[in-house]
Amino acid sequence: MDELIDIVTHKGEPTGKTCLKSAAHRHGILHASVHVWFYTKKGQILIQKRSPQKDIFPNLWDVSVAGHVGASELPSICAVREIKEEIGHQIVKNQLEYLGIWEEKHTHANGFIDYEIHHIYLSEINITLEKLTPQKEEVSDLAFVSLSDFKTQCQNPHVFVPHDIGYYTYIQQQITERITYEK
Repeated sequence: MDELIDIVTHKGEPTGKTCLKSAAHRHGILHASVHVWFYTKKGQILIQKRSPQKDIFPNLWDVSVAGHVGASELPSICAVREIKEEIGHQIVKNQLEYLGIWEEKHTHANGFIDYEIHHIYLSEINITLEKLTPQKEEVSDLAFVSLSDFKTQCQNPHVFVPHDIGYYTYIQQQITERITYEK
């Protein structure tokens, strides 16, 4: 679905100009997205498998929840909206911990140039997979994986969306700092 999005600076701030998401991807225009990483205190990370209908990275595992920030939308509001839409989980803004931004650029075989500033959030989750409802147009599966399995799997571009390995390392470090292991 095409939507109007803000063109942003390298700090993730809106420039005052907008464009359609399709135009941003066609021309490599810098725009904003949200990445929400859910984790459990036992050291598990919620990951989603992208729908086979996705234009880029279909059938690959990815961040718990992600989405484009709409024009004039605050990233935190977008994060709450995307969580409800993609996995059917209702949270409020104060359950999100903002980590900052990460800039990434991917050029795809289909001509897409995905040039994004990811606004990154962490949130603890205390529910089972059965209580989540994946949005079938976006998500084909959900799973909890241990931090050690995540560390291994995210390095395989045939299994996980090939984000910069530094990005995945950063996420692992941030989650590791927040978990407690049961004895």
